[in-house]
Amino acid sequence: MAMTSRVSIFPSNLHLLLLVTVSWLFSFVNASNSTTIYDELKAKGLPVGLLPKGITRYEINDSSGEFEVWMEEPCNAKFENEVHYDPNIKGTLGYGRIGELSGMSAQELFLWFPVKGIRVDLPSSGLIHFDVGVADKQFSLSLFEDPPDCNPQVKNAGSDDILRAVW
Repeated sequence: MAMTSRVSIFPSNLHLLLLVTVSWLFSFVNASNSTTIYDELKAKGLPVGLLPKGITRYEINDSSGEFEVWMEEPCNAKFENEVHYDPNIKGTLGYGRIGELSGMSAQELFLWFPVKGIRVDLPSSGLIHFDVGVADKQFSLSLFEDPPDCNPQVKNAGSDDILRAVW
């Protein structure tokens, strides 16, 4: 009787199955971590249009809600009023609000005021409030449904180019 040797292919298939499973899990975890700052705003009950297009990077502390976003350059967007965004914006996200905000200003008449906080009224009211320190300005939530296009900032009002343009 001749003896035949059996070669088991099970261990190599098991390794292959394990490799595929680990790769799949790793891609799933990476996909779930690929959120944007706009996803973070939505999750907190805030409209995504509070921040403009052009954000290149962001960081958020999940436990404290502190966040920071970066853009290539400062810019302005137009809603009912004009809003200025610095290239670096910081704040603290809470449900329906952003506190301790810096890097954002709103124009009222001909004056610019730093936006210190934003809060959504009851969602059914359709209103959002901007705290500019001296006043609380309310807007329709519908103005902030989509991230606005952000136009590069005009040079500082003290620059010679602006003075020449005015004169």
